Amino acid sequence: MVQSSYQNIDPVMVQGWKPPTFRPGAIVDRSVGRQEPLVSVVIVTYNVSDLVIRCLQSVILSAVAFGLEVIVIDAGTDGSADRIRAGFPMVTVIEAPENPGFGTASNLGLRRSRGNYLLLLNPDTVIPPDALALAVADLQANPDHGIIGPKLVRADGSLDVSARRSFPTPRIALYHFLGLPRRFPKVREFGAYNLTYLDPDQPAIVDAVAGSFMMVRREALEVAGLFDESFWMYGEDLDLCLRVGKAGWKARYLPSIVVTHLKGQSSRTRPLRCTIEFYRAMHIFYRKHQASQAGVVQNFLVTAGIVVLGAIAVLRDRMRPKSHRRVS
Repeated sequence: MVQSSYQNIDPVMVQGWKPPTFRPGAIVDRSVGRQEPLVSVVIVTYNVSDLVIRCLQSVILSAVAFGLEVIVIDAGTDGSADRIRAGFPMVTVIEAPENPGFGTASNLGLRRSRGNYLLLLNPDTVIPPDALALAVADLQANPDHGIIGPKLVRADGSLDVSARRSFPTPRIALYHFLGLPRRFPKVREFGAYNLTYLDPDQPAIVDAVAGSFMMVRREALEVAGLFDESFWMYGEDLDLCLRVGKAGWKARYLPSIVVTHLKGQSSRTRPLRCTIEFYRAMHIFYRKHQASQAGVVQNFLVTAGIVVLGAIAVLRDRMRPKSHRRVS
C-alpha cells in the first residue's frame, strides 16, 4: 500500500504499486532549461498534486544528452502550480484560468513549446530514464514516423490495453461494448478496438496511441494542427492521430519504452462530468470523421446508441458508493 506522500490518491487504485526511488536532491538536471530544447514535455494536471510531482521527478531524471524543456499547465485548484515552482524552478508553469479541458490546456503548452519533438504526458504516469531517448531515436531514425507511444502498465504491473488502438468504427465499437474483445482477445475481428490480437511486446504501426504518453514530431503537428478543442476530454488523441496519419505520417507503438500509468486519477475527482464527456467525445469523433460517409439510418442508430450507452453508464456509476465512482 502506498503511504503518506500519496494521501490524495485512492488506495484501491494504487494498491501493489511501489513508486520508484529517486535520489534526494536529484530533481535539478542540467538537461532541463540549460540548452536549446530538442524535446518539449507538456503535462496537463488537475488536482493531483502528489502525482504530478512524482511524474516530474521521473522526467527530470531522464538519461538524455539533448536539451529538454518541461511545461506544466495547471488546470486545478490544489496548489500544484506553487509546489512545482518551488521544487522545479526550471519548469515552465502555466495556470489555466479555469479547467478548459485536456485538449485546450495542452494547446496552451504546445504553443509555448520550442522542441522538435513534443511529448504529451499525463501527470499520473512515471517514465523510465530511457523513455525520452528511445522515443527520439525512433523518430530520428524513421522520418515517416510522426507519433510514438509506449507500452503502458498499470500499478500492479498488468498491461494497460489502451496504449494502442484502431480508429473506432461503429462495428468495432459494437464489438467492444458487447464485451467480445475480452472473450476473444486474439481474434482479429473482435480484438481490433485495443489491438489485443497483437503481441504487446512487439513494436507495431498502429492507428493511434494513447495521449497519456504521446511523442509527436513538430513537423507533423504543424501540418495536422493542434488538438481539436471541441473535445473536452477523451477522443482528442484519436482525432490527432487520425489527422497526423492523413498528413502522411505513421503512429508507432514502441514497447521497449514501458511507462507506469496510474490510470484515472484526475477523472475520479469528477466522474459524472468525465463519463458524459467520454460519450460526447464518441459522438464528436463519429460526426467529424465518419457520419458524412454513412446514411441517415446509420447516423441515427449510432447517435441513439451513444446516448443510450451514456445514460446507462451515468446511472450505473451513480449507483456506486461515492468513494468508488469512476468513469464508466
